[in-house]
Amino acid sequence: MALRINPSILASDFANLQSELGRIANADLAHVDVMDNHFVPNLTLGFPVVERLQEVSPIPLDIHLMIDAPERWAPQYAELGAYSVTFHAEAVGRESDPVSVARSLRERGARAGLALRPGTDAEPFLELLPEFDMVLVMTVEPGFGGQSFMPETMPKLRTLSQAVRDSGLDVWLQVDGGINDDTIGIAAEAGATVFVAGSSVFGAENAGAQVDHLRELAAGHVHGHR
Repeated sequence: MALRINPSILASDFANLQSELGRIANADLAHVDVMDNHFVPNLTLGFPVVERLQEVSPIPLDIHLMIDAPERWAPQYAELGAYSVTFHAEAVGRESDPVSVARSLRERGARAGLALRPGTDAEPFLELLPEFDMVLVMTVEPGFGGQSFMPETMPKLRTLSQAVRDSGLDVWLQVDGGINDDTIGIAAEAGATVFVAGSSVFGAENAGAQVDHLRELAAGHVHGHR
């Protein structure tokens, strides 16, 4: 089982994004949060900046769209060459649906991820798992970095992990929010295989060493869902 560490550049120095990406060149993917100040109360990077990051990043991009109407914008990020594009189930417009958005991403060569806020149940999406390459269980309320990990989201992660095992599908389970030395083991035991860490990585003196350290910590706790 491959465990992946995807540092969130939301916690990086925005004035030096190219060099910050270089600090995490040993990570699996760079997690890029796109926020629109509508779906979440914050505004971050938009399409032109992400397009440039795609050109200079030493590792593939893991795009996390925290935006309204992802059916309109998500395909453009896939067309950039992003490795993975994740959108929120709660944000899809009434005239679309998560499966249609996921298929549009896959058609453009990107992995399709579905994100669930802490209060969103997993059950309605279990039968749709074959349509997705990853499910992101938010372990904080989306919108801001530096929040505390919410352990009450772990039962949902366990439910998804069991469903993935039962189905035999290769669906990654990602966690995002408050992931650090103290919490990554909790998420790994509950079934996470992809870990988004922001402040924990970019706040370290040696970000690359912290990436390796988090990967080792996660590997020490995966016995709970093998």
